[in-house]
Amino acid sequence: MPGRLTQTRGPQRGIPVGVALQFALHSPRHALIFSEVTQKMIRKIFPRLAPYFLLVTALCGAGLAQQSTLNVTPDAERLRQHITYLASDKLEGRRTGSSGANLAAEYVAKEFSRYGLKRSIGIDLPGMSILEADSPHRYLQEFPYVAGVELGENNLFYVNPGRADDIAAMKVGEDWMPLGFSSNGEIRKAQYVFVGYGITAAELKYDSYAGHSMKNTVAIALAGTPDGDNPHGQFARYEAVRWKAIAARNAGASGLLVIAEQENFKDDRLAQLTYDNSAGAAGLPVAVISQQAAARLFSSSRDARETLLALEKIAKPQPADSAPLEGRSTALMLLENGVTLSISINIKRNEVKATNVVGILSGSDPLLKNEVIVIGAHYDHLGLGGEGSLAPRSGEIHHGADDNASGVAGLLELARIFSPREARPRRTIVFMAFSGEEEGLLGSNYYVNHPLVPLANTVAMINMDMIGRMKDNKLIIGGLGTSQEWRAMIENANVLQGVTVSATVLSGNGGTLSQGVYPVVVSANGRPVVSSNPSKQFQLTLNEDGYGPSDHSSFYAKQIPVLFFWTGTHDDYHKPSDTADKINYADEARVVALIARVVNDVDKSAKRPTYAVAKSDSTGRSSGFRVYLGTIPNYGDSNDGLLLDGVRDDSPASKAGLKAGDKIVKLAGRDIRNVYDYTYALGEMKAGQEYEIEVLRGGGRLKLKLVPAARK
Repeated sequence: MPGRLTQTRGPQRGIPVGVALQFALHSPRHALIFSEVTQKMIRKIFPRLAPYFLLVTALCGAGLAQQSTLNVTPDAERLRQHITYLASDKLEGRRTGSSGANLAAEYVAKEFSRYGLKRSIGIDLPGMSILEADSPHRYLQEFPYVAGVELGENNLFYVNPGRADDIAAMKVGEDWMPLGFSSNGEIRKAQYVFVGYGITAAELKYDSYAGHSMKNTVAIALAGTPDGDNPHGQFARYEAVRWKAIAARNAGASGLLVIAEQENFKDDRLAQLTYDNSAGAAGLPVAVISQQAAARLFSSSRDARETLLALEKIAKPQPADSAPLEGRSTALMLLENGVTLSISINIKRNEVKATNVVGILSGSDPLLKNEVIVIGAHYDHLGLGGEGSLAPRSGEIHHGADDNASGVAGLLELARIFSPREARPRRTIVFMAFSGEEEGLLGSNYYVNHPLVPLANTVAMINMDMIGRMKDNKLIIGGLGTSQEWRAMIENANVLQGVTVSATVLSGNGGTLSQGVYPVVVSANGRPVVSSNPSKQFQLTLNEDGYGPSDHSSFYAKQIPVLFFWTGTHDDYHKPSDTADKINYADEARVVALIARVVNDVDKSAKRPTYAVAKSDSTGRSSGFRVYLGTIPNYGDSNDGLLLDGVRDDSPASKAGLKAGDKIVKLAGRDIRNVYDYTYALGEMKAGQEYEIEVLRGGGRLKLKLVPAARK
């Protein structure tokens, strides 16, 4: 099987690499000749393999001997079975909090039970949180989650023109619909005003609200941006209604209504009443209205198409030589005096329990068993589409075979490999399938704040996300800079991908080696005992940063060394077409074998990996912002400020005195309720200019001075 560390010696039996080498070193009949002559011969004939000769020589008594305790044989067929079920139609895309996600959690829990994993640590440490021993939901760590929203009572929308023939109410679901992130509340007899696209972009000198008071006024905006359908236009990052809502709130508007893009209101994506767990409520009532409703508000003829074209013409920026950009971006249009709106919005949030699935393999060493290695992968995906999907329409099952049934399958294979009693690890291993990753690392973030073992006892976190679509033998590993030991471990494990042991590679009459296989260690009769095939090694891309778009970020924010394994993105990412038949099972088994070797090396070393501050990749990554602060936001639901999971060392945020655990409530004069408010304020800031930032810390409110750096 791919990744196997044994090679036949005789017709039937396999010998682990470490065992074979030790046998050869100590057997008179198979004594290996590590003479100067042999070394010179290898360097001359196989110059590319000379480093492997030295490596094997160095590892014979230590590293490879450690491998003898672990039978690293990931089973590609088992991986196929796991992924086929997890990515099946039955599980309906495993959206967090859904019945499909619950079936996935049940499947993982049953597999953990089959391998004899425990539901609690079995050791007594201060500050430890243990799963309920008698709970029928053993192996599950619950955390709060909003599964969706629905309309509550009294969602009302009236136009009050003072004329009896126009006082009929707008019908919810036909003429208008509150948005899932809208704040609940009432607006009584407020005037309304057309604000074009409802965008404020300081760096583009574009302000839909410039020079106008929005007190007791509802803003009505077009969906989209002045760029039209261009996804790469200068206004692209302001397209989402979240940004329009923030701009309206900052301008002092009482509420925001967005005109639907689709002529058939029920087909419009904003009319679907969805919810985004990565942030809280908008801070003001927000709704979408039909094109027909807009015609009632802005046109006496009430022709929807004619009204929409007129509004788009008003909102379109004029030629650059006609007027300064400020003030002409929207050409605000106010209705006649006495015309008002009354709106009541009541959104009911459906809060459910989401779950991480935890299986624990207690360590065998009396002392080291108190230390923990966490191996993780998220099992949630995107359900039937909607938020996060890259499909053109919602309603189709997003199977999530690579993202991330592949990682969960790898997690289960590692649990099977490490669980046999004869190969019991010295440290405790916590196998964890996270949920809520797609909504903002919710499950892993909950775990690091409610750990089963104090985080000080967690020596490393290994994360697998999308490891099933390898191409051209390429593997990406993140987190190399989070521990000084990682690089050597990874490189040595990768060399072992192509190492085999055999006493019969050369024929008795001195025949040639198989093509592409080169001797690393030879016996007295000239036959290789250890050989290496470089083509079986991965082409590695090694990234330093410990932060990234997956669950390892939650652990690195708590100063835990991390490694992140993935095989790269592809055209099926976040689409229904990410199906089980497209997984490269043989190569995934090889990836799992490599990870098993790394975990084994961590476990066998008496010294835990040394935490290090990794080089940040963020300053070199294009994000649409001109400035860099170095904060690590918490993406959980929030309405009272932005919690920081971490602060990068030697960053503007660190120099300003910000710390992990701070909650930002004001930045650059803007109130901050959640990550969207924070991102909006960030987009208005300039490098080198000093800004005031207010944070909540330890029950107090602090004002600090911060100078953003230019993003490179």
